[in-house]
Amino acid sequence: MKQDILNLENKNVGKIDLNDSIFGLEVRADILHRVVLWQLARQQAGTHATKGRSDVALTPAKPFKQKGSGNARQGSRKGAQFRKGGVVFGPVVRSHAHDLTKKFRKLGLKTALSAKAKEGNLIIIDEAKLSAPKTKDLQDKLNACGLKNCLIIDGQEVDVNFALASRNIEGVDVLPTIGANVYDILRREKLVLTTEAVRCLEERLKW
Repeated sequence: MKQDILNLENKNVGKIDLNDSIFGLEVRADILHRVVLWQLARQQAGTHATKGRSDVALTPAKPFKQKGSGNARQGSRKGAQFRKGGVVFGPVVRSHAHDLTKKFRKLGLKTALSAKAKEGNLIIIDEAKLSAPKTKDLQDKLNACGLKNCLIIDGQEVDVNFALASRNIEGVDVLPTIGANVYDILRREKLVLTTEAVRCLEERLKW
């Protein structure tokens, strides 16, 4: 698959040949859905909790004698039927994460890249570098390219000036190749890859 290479001035500076096994797959919503759920489940804190019988600060002593009071027999004030008693089957601190094989996660990333390419929302640029960390300069360049809502993925590392200039622009995310993931790719309208990012992604996803 052939794709034009642009620069930050929105000028064509060449062409690149994209690997069809990574950027030309059939788009399957079920695969993307499963990978996004896996990512979001891993992000859940799971810190919600309630106090059970063993956690409440009440005496474990029998509240009254077993017989003769006319009340139902009770063994402790910690029961859920008493005020300030423990909660039965309440939430506990836990991880919401579940397993998803590496092979499936890799397929999900390939499918997300293919989806952007098929939609026409994949843009390849020569490099993502700035001479100075000026937000206004980068904003003007992105506006010239028509990039209002986008994810920009660079190579092994993101240029420091580019990262500093972009972090205050709403709707623009910048990641290195190692941080490329399905959720961030899908949540932005445009996907912008540098030529170095394409090389790194094809190396990462070739198997």
